Amino acid sequence: YHKVNLLFGDIIKVTPSSKIVGDMAIFMVKNNLDVEDVYSKGEELSFPESVVGFFKGMIGQPYGGFPERLQQIILKGEPPITCRPGELLPPVDFEAERTKLQEKVGHAVDDKALLSHILYPNVYPEFDLHRQQYSDTSVIPTPIFFYGLEPGQETAVEIDPGKTLIIKLNALGAVHADGTRQVYFELNGLARQVCVRDFAVATEERERPKADPGNPKHLGAPMPGKVLKVPVAVGQEVKVGDILMVTEAMKLETNVKARTDGTVAEVKFAEGEKVEKGDLLFVMA
Repeated sequence: YHKVNLLFGDIIKVTPSSKIVGDMAIFMVKNNLDVEDVYSKGEELSFPESVVGFFKGMIGQPYGGFPERLQQIILKGEPPITCRPGELLPPVDFEAERTKLQEKVGHAVDDKALLSHILYPNVYPEFDLHRQQYSDTSVIPTPIFFYGLEPGQETAVEIDPGKTLIIKLNALGAVHADGTRQVYFELNGLARQVCVRDFAVATEERERPKADPGNPKHLGAPMPGKVLKVPVAVGQEVKVGDILMVTEAMKLETNVKARTDGTVAEVKFAEGEKVEKGDLLFVMA
């Protein structure tokens, strides 16, 4: 993080800029890169979208300007903006967006949900689906949400002001053939049981071919994540720099771009699927 901060010009760090420095630090660690590698291998690297946006000027101009050589490497010929980013935003028809969002999620949305969708269009649909499936899980204590209860452990969940549930996990049943198991627990002292799917035992995984670094027709995943968008299809002609896929990991978006002009021969992953670093994403013709 310290190295990236100095690489970027020791920028003033508030929530957006500090995250951008962190995104670049994570990217460098996962790809085993040092500062010198960023300069020497920059043309081959797909930098995190937040870093590209920063050097393009999408959160403003840092005091003293951008490191010029690094900006050229990261933008790869794309011109930066010099005005206030908000000046480039098109006007939003809120009611039209509300109608489209309601058709997409299948229920009415209030103003708060609408603004969340407009500000975070890639994140909100997944958040809304989670709410529909599991209700408001923000009331669950964070460690319990991420790691679950151990047998014999209990926790308190306040679902409304003055309304608290005491939940104690008693035991887990054996895994069934369909991947489900019984969960035995107490809810405010009363015995309960529920059948749930145990995703930890789902072992069906397809073979993941890796991109051949020596094959110019192969495009591999620069880092692990989930596929957000695949704006191209088999048979489509693309130019150098065209975005072929957008992946996301820990809110860090990365664009996979075409390295040469050509035609998309194979698309190996679809939206919503998870990829690992080096997975073969595209074969070009």
